[in-house]
Amino acid sequence: MKNRYAVFGHPIKHSKSPLIHRAFAEQTLQTMSYEAQDVPADQFETAVKDFFNHGGKGLNCTIPLKELACLKADILSHRAQAAKAVNTLALQEDGMIFGDNTDGIGLVRDLTINHGILLDNARILILGAGGACRGIIRPLMDHHPQSLFIANRTASKAVALAEEFSGLIDIKGCSFDQLSGRQFDLIINATAASLSNDLPPLPAGLLADNGNCYDLAYANEPTPFVQWGKINNAGKSLDGLGMLVEQAAEAFFIWRGVKPDTQPVITRLRNAHAMT
Repeated sequence: MKNRYAVFGHPIKHSKSPLIHRAFAEQTLQTMSYEAQDVPADQFETAVKDFFNHGGKGLNCTIPLKELACLKADILSHRAQAAKAVNTLALQEDGMIFGDNTDGIGLVRDLTINHGILLDNARILILGAGGACRGIIRPLMDHHPQSLFIANRTASKAVALAEEFSGLIDIKGCSFDQLSGRQFDLIINATAASLSNDLPPLPAGLLADNGNCYDLAYANEPTPFVQWGKINNAGKSLDGLGMLVEQAAEAFFIWRGVKPDTQPVITRLRNAHAMT
């Protein structure tokens, strides 16, 4: 009998996770199934119990379920504790549920391994102070950037988040208006603006020479932020497709103890994008 895995979310029809994890399973010769299930927040508790009571071994959780998944886990990784959100649940042999957040490590691997972007001593700006931002702060800090700024429409939210993670590096929160006159080596868009084909209000001169841009969102066409990066002469202006595959690979390793090769899967998804 195949071990069952799934992704829960609402909406979920657009999810590429089944394609990614089935490709990983085929590549690593793992006997398992992986499906997408539409689960609204008010049905999450029941759906999780039903899944694990009927042979489920692991779950991915996406919008709007990551905070609920954090509450559902019996044991949390350090990454999940810092993020206060979980995107990966794994059933342990003793029946306990382990929760992790693989978003940040997925981003870092895509930046550093796939694209050769250096984080050490870099001046990093994260746009947005929501859950997507929270999930990537600690893994970025682990690479010892020179500074990390969080900019948000509501400055108080960015300031509070920066204060929560303060102490290890120079980290500050501010409004978009307060970015004028500053420059950054890496700008990461963690807002939902790209999902509505919009762009955060960014002042001119924000990107340092040979600086890079990264949008956590991805789409068939370059997002407005990726386009902004190219217009502003970014060394590289990237979307989040690689992060999606890399965070999935980390979840796959947590479940199966095997690390898949992400490059063939990223290439496959890129080629599928180009054909649509």
